[in-house]
Amino acid sequence: GLLSDLLKRSPNQYTQYEQKVAEIVGEVKEKGDEALFRYTLEFDKTAINGENIRVSETEIEEAYQKIDKELLRVIRAAIKNIEAYHVLQKRNSWFDTKENGVILGQKITPLATAGIYVPGGKAAYPSSVLMNVIPAKVAGVKRIVMTTPPGKDGKVNPGTLVAAKEAGVLEIYKVGGAQ
Repeated sequence: GLLSDLLKRSPNQYTQYEQKVAEIVGEVKEKGDEALFRYTLEFDKTAINGENIRVSETEIEEAYQKIDKELLRVIRAAIKNIEAYHVLQKRNSWFDTKENGVILGQKITPLATAGIYVPGGKAAYPSSVLMNVIPAKVAGVKRIVMTTPPGKDGKVNPGTLVAAKEAGVLEIYKVGGAQ
């Protein structure tokens, strides 16, 4: 049933992967791009290098040509709805001076940069982009960097790219998995 499926996916079931993930992360830390490109070839079956790891404007324009116009309309409507929701959640800084000169308060400042990961393959949903990017934008994060795995053709899912562009992401890299 549903409960047993959920329990199968619980964090307790992921311990078997911890060592492999730690190895991958360690190798990328040590060997940098060389390891990153090798793992992308191994896991995503595509050759990524320093020239094509960053999604180009041309690739984004191609994505707009490929997606259904109704999907674009839905993405734009969703952005407005998600923004409206998160604007209501936004907290503001405040300060209060007491009679004895004590100042109380809290200062809320956004992070300068946020990184988001968007799944690819069968789990490539434009909503994953929007639900990660929009709250950061509303919070005032200036630089949002997105990573998402490429397909075997070296391209990123068109819906993912269009959602990212519409949401205001300026940097998208073709990187998936633990690497």
